[in-house]
Amino acid sequence: MANITKEMTIGEILRTNPDVAPVLMNAGMHCLGCPSAQGESLEEAAMVHGLNIDDLMKQIEAL
Repeated sequence: MANITKEMTIGEILRTNPDVAPVLMNAGMHCLGCPSAQGESLEEAAMVHGLNIDDLMKQIEAL
């Protein structure tokens, strides 16, 4: 999925492609609508949740 980058906020990602939501939920990012989802990048959120950003990006790109 070329339009999604790890620098984008979760909110931007979900507006770009709502189909990414189940991938994020399965990874443990359950508060997709919380204020931090609008202000932190996917990479920052992955770090907070103890996730490997490269693995997460592979899952998103596989959509």
